[in-house]
Amino acid sequence: MKNNVQLITYIDRLTGSDTKTLNNILNDQLADLFSGIHLLPFYFPIDGSDAGFDPIDHTQVDSRLGNWNDIKALGEGHELMADLIVNHMSAKSKEFKSVLQHGQKSPYWDLFLTKDKVFPDGLSKSDADKIYRPRPGSCFTNFALPNNESADFWTTFTDNQIDIDITSEKGKEYLIRILKTFSENNIKMIRLDAAGYALKKAGTSCFMLDETFEFIDELSKAANDLGIETLVEIHSYYQTQIEIAQRVDRVYDFALPPLVLHSIFTKDFTALAKWLNVSPKNCITVLDTHDGIGIIDVGPMNGKPGLLSNHEIDNLVETIHLNSAGESQKATGAAASNVDLYQVNCTYYDALGQSDFDYLVARAIQFFAPGTPQVYYAGLLAEKNAMDLLSNSNVGRDINRPYLDITDIEEALKKPFTIAMIELIQLRNNCAAFNGEFSIVSEKSTLKMSWKYEQQNITLMVDLVENNAHIEINEDNSSRTISLNNLLNLS
Repeated sequence: MKNNVQLITYIDRLTGSDTKTLNNILNDQLADLFSGIHLLPFYFPIDGSDAGFDPIDHTQVDSRLGNWNDIKALGEGHELMADLIVNHMSAKSKEFKSVLQHGQKSPYWDLFLTKDKVFPDGLSKSDADKIYRPRPGSCFTNFALPNNESADFWTTFTDNQIDIDITSEKGKEYLIRILKTFSENNIKMIRLDAAGYALKKAGTSCFMLDETFEFIDELSKAANDLGIETLVEIHSYYQTQIEIAQRVDRVYDFALPPLVLHSIFTKDFTALAKWLNVSPKNCITVLDTHDGIGIIDVGPMNGKPGLLSNHEIDNLVETIHLNSAGESQKATGAAASNVDLYQVNCTYYDALGQSDFDYLVARAIQFFAPGTPQVYYAGLLAEKNAMDLLSNSNVGRDINRPYLDITDIEEALKKPFTIAMIELIQLRNNCAAFNGEFSIVSEKSTLKMSWKYEQQNITLMVDLVENNAHIEINEDNSSRTISLNNLLNLS
């Protein structure tokens, strides 16, 4: 993977159209900005109960977006990443429909995970209480089978997402078939979606077990053998992220988004600096994604202190709600249909009160943090909360999953923030110093982040009290300074 800025996007929600249109946009309006593209689920169907994360057929491109030849063509000019949804598939899939029709006589019975496969002697209250849950309610759904029988199937996220038995031969064959399809169509990296939930074992939390690591190791090796790199998507305690990073190709830095917000809200970089001194270097950095802003990644867990205290997290969440004029509150937790209660649903731009300066500072910090930066399509264009979409769907995450088209893109590219953002992206892509050594110095309200490679160095300096930020660049025996305030015409 190139150490350049990458784009995260849905094909249809950015383009208002298909894969060919996305390819055209990446070579026209967004030319030379992104070396890689994380294509959010483009499988059939893209408009299920969870925006494509409940595939009926994981190896079929939704025909509304084109076909595998279109994906392959897109991959000729950009490194492509796709989601491998390892934990579940749609209840509307032909495989699960066969199970509902034929019960245990179905050739796909072993593909899915039932309660009694994990708890053959029944589920005790003690075992039930240990199961780590991403949402309220039961993690099982009862489905009727032939001959007046029924079975409780694992449904970790929603009752339309049936968990796969990844330990069965059918489960292993299913995942390998997807990997082979990816490798044949220019997919160079996979994001292991919900991998932490994939392995279940009686008497445990059924989340990130030792056996889960073994599963990830095996799947990563199978992917690597096909020329595919792996990125593990897990929201968890920050020390767990450090441990996971030592065992996989790449991990997300999910602690960065809330820590940057906390720093700007409180004018205190202490927690952020502490994290960046120990954070994994083999990471993908984000500020926003198709999901909400994670909170669990910086909080305490099981009596162990977090990067932020519970009081600081409460203040962080309340400030987001205040900055967004209460819009995030309407999309978060029990207020809307959510599959993850440990996230705040809001655009990052609205979380910062639509302050162009604060948002540009946040992006600069992301680009200077260790790791390869990814930028979400809505964040690239500084989109505001999609309240109409949220109102229509009542799906909390839709607040940050807007439907756009070429006209929207061209209008957004005229905004002062987006013009400044593009200059930052080009700087991050073209400065060789980012391939060198990283250092950070912080004195509460000030931050200095530096990269040095041979005779080239680049430094970001931020002063939150003075509302000033600038970048100093020294390369090829010359030096220059870029003021973030000037980029936005604020001074």
